[in-house]
Amino acid sequence: MLSRVSLATRALRPAVVARSFTTLENALTADDALKLSGYNSIDYTIKDTATVLDAVHKFAAFNIGCLVTVDESGGMTGILSERDYIGKIALLGRTSKDTAVREISTKSSNLVTAKIDESVEDCMTKMLTSDIRHLPLVGESGEVVGMISIKDLVKTVVSQKERTIRVLSDFALGKGGHYGSE
Repeated sequence: MLSRVSLATRALRPAVVARSFTTLENALTADDALKLSGYNSIDYTIKDTATVLDAVHKFAAFNIGCLVTVDESGGMTGILSERDYIGKIALLGRTSKDTAVREISTKSSNLVTAKIDESVEDCMTKMLTSDIRHLPLVGESGEVVGMISIKDLVKTVVSQKERTIRVLSDFALGKGGHYGSE
């Protein structure tokens, strides 16, 4: 009897080894969040010489709250958010059609950014400690490669948690932890 249990336990070991859970090696990154982001499929930049009205039109057209400002060569000069508009145009009585984006944007020297391979947790920490809702993503040479919002980070974490729940549910139902829900 003991030998049958021992053999059965050995037969189950490969299934246990085949399961995978998030580890440091496959932790979620800003790139994972970017893939789920609405910013991934739109032009999230605006020239810093454009008018604030142009930026507001882009906010409304794409249902977004932030744009990366760029110079004539496409280099990042800053960021413009709805908060910038409210605090620097609406409350001060300026007009959006007579004000250039560069006059009210947050300049790149004061900008919080993240690298594409930074963890989702690190991105969330940067956003929470800086009280910001959008994070430009930069490549190895400092060029802007994307933008994510706090909503994108939350969607990424929730998606991972749902996958984990599905794997654990499958395992509990006897489907084995390494099979997907069918």
